[in-house]
Amino acid sequence: MTRGKKLINDPNDVVIECIKGLVETYPKLTYLDGFPEVKVVLRADVPQGSYDRVAVISGGGSGHEPAHAGYVGEGMLTAAICGDVFASPSVNAILAGIRAVTGPPGCLLIVKNYTGDRLNFGLAAEQAKAEGFKVQMVIVGDDCALPPPPRGPLGRRGLAGTLFVHKVAGAAATAGHNLPDVAAEARRVAGMVGTMGVALTVGTIPGQSASDRLGPGKMELGLGIHGEPGAVVADLRPVDSVVSLILKQILSPDSQYLPIKRGGRVGLMINSLGATPLMELMIAAGEAIAQLQLDHGMAVERVYTGSFMTSLDMAGMSLSVLKVDDSILDALDSPTQAPAWPAGVAGPRPPTTLPVALPIVPQHLNKAPSRPQELTSQGRKLEAAIQAGAMAVLNLQDSLNDWDSKVGDGDCGTTMSKGAKAVLQDMEKHYPLNDAAETVHQLGCSIRSVTGGTSGILYDIFCRAAYASLKENTTGTVSAIKWSVAFESGVAAVSRYGGASAGHRTLLDALIPASTALKERLAAQEDPVRAFIFAAKAAVAGAEATKSMPALAGRSSYVPAQVLATVPDPGAMAAAAWLMAAATAITQDLGIS
Repeated sequence: MTRGKKLINDPNDVVIECIKGLVETYPKLTYLDGFPEVKVVLRADVPQGSYDRVAVISGGGSGHEPAHAGYVGEGMLTAAICGDVFASPSVNAILAGIRAVTGPPGCLLIVKNYTGDRLNFGLAAEQAKAEGFKVQMVIVGDDCALPPPPRGPLGRRGLAGTLFVHKVAGAAATAGHNLPDVAAEARRVAGMVGTMGVALTVGTIPGQSASDRLGPGKMELGLGIHGEPGAVVADLRPVDSVVSLILKQILSPDSQYLPIKRGGRVGLMINSLGATPLMELMIAAGEAIAQLQLDHGMAVERVYTGSFMTSLDMAGMSLSVLKVDDSILDALDSPTQAPAWPAGVAGPRPPTTLPVALPIVPQHLNKAPSRPQELTSQGRKLEAAIQAGAMAVLNLQDSLNDWDSKVGDGDCGTTMSKGAKAVLQDMEKHYPLNDAAETVHQLGCSIRSVTGGTSGILYDIFCRAAYASLKENTTGTVSAIKWSVAFESGVAAVSRYGGASAGHRTLLDALIPASTALKERLAAQEDPVRAFIFAAKAAVAGAEATKSMPALAGRSSYVPAQVLATVPDPGAMAAAAWLMAAATAITQDLGIS
């Protein structure tokens, strides 16, 4: 196995260096400076020994950032005790944290249900009591992948649902409640939250080799947050199916993880395990909200989506469902200065968020033309050329993606294929093939309707400029010279608005040679079809030549020269492919060899 790539210094120093960066970033946080094992983040505004509120303390192994130190702040935790990666903090570190922030009202320890955490926090609590501190401890076990009680002395693991306990306990302490009341609120919330996760990869511990335990195409349901095996390994499914499995497990009436029935009110947390992008989390959030409302009959009162309790760089997520009432919602909505608690989520949610309707398109722009019942000679040539060009792009999809993965964002083939498919589909019904100008206009409309990014815009600009030229200079059948002028107008527009020109390693390095060759051959009285073939060959040669060009435009301009030298520009190759296919199709249609 290969060693995991990390932006770190010494693997042994990652936790303390992370803490130093955290407190430099957030000026209302500080940390205890003492023995190396003491890694404690605390509020900078809490006076040692004389704090007049109940201190709320939590912690555990590191590697779950932003938990736990990211939840230190007024309105939430008073201190967080940080162990080494996936290791419980020491008794001395926990004691140091208690001593630093606990005043006469006492402190509440919120501990996730892992043996090391229970033992170390428990021993520290007993020693702190012996020193005269008021201390209570609440254990959180919200894991719904494990069987419900009774299941032996260990109980269920503590997962991301613990953060709801932090928030409610922190709100109660800030409001001035005494230690028994703060602890009671924490226990109440701990008993009303359930969590279950799914992993696609295993997190990589700094300094250690990356694990490929799951393998391709597999997911693990019911994992812990330390890389330990989950309840079951299964084939990867679409996210709606994954969300359904998790919610059914959390809300199972047989298991009785949560004291909730249909018609109940819930808060929902969609938590990244470290490497899951926000796009995927938001997709999961939409699925989870819909299923909670429609399939389980729940009113979703609050939704929290993001990275809250991770497992280093693990790809995956967990869902936490919390039964709520008005008092819990008030506590969740109460202000906090903890930097990792999400802003902008507080307040009532509408039962369904409806999108705003699109503005009405003016009627004269909303009429799609139709395909003529009989095609003229020009119409047949256009149909053959367009169909062949689109098919060439489809056949080149994988190669375009491969080239683009080395010099761009890896989706050129996919993007171009969407446009090609739209062209083929629209041509069957909507292309007025006997009218060359309007057909070119519809080509641009088809491409723009589905093709994202720069490619769609550039081809739409090309088509619209060519359309304007044809419309202005043409009545009836379009001559080869007029096609050449329209092609040149389209190329000029792409260069003008895109900012690139010949030699910049873009699609223009195929289009410009083609336009120049076509114009020159026609001026020399070359047969128009043979001139088109020669222009297409010039486009192919220009596209191949991009291997030796520096990139001066587009995403490729950020790629090292030694990488660029191994592949051609994918946009230029796509342009050359459809030009050559279109020219070849017309040649074959006319029986020219």
